[in-house]
Amino acid sequence: MAIGTGVLVREGKLDEALQNLRKKNARDGSSKKVREREQGYMKPGARRRKEKAENTKNSRKRNKNKDRY
Repeated sequence: MAIGTGVLVREGKLDEALQNLRKKNARDGSSKKVREREQGYMKPGARRRKEKAENTKNSRKRNKNKDRY
């Protein structure tokens, strides 16, 4: 049995629990991993290029937010 991300449904508030589950999945990147697995095998060089482009984009976002204050 695989243990994954879980949330508690309190007082029958299913919508709120789903929202919390989606937030948790977005934070830990599990939905992104599933999507990548569905796309199939990626060559190591292509994977590195994709990761580098994504990291560059994320670092620019972080730096843009730092300059605001």
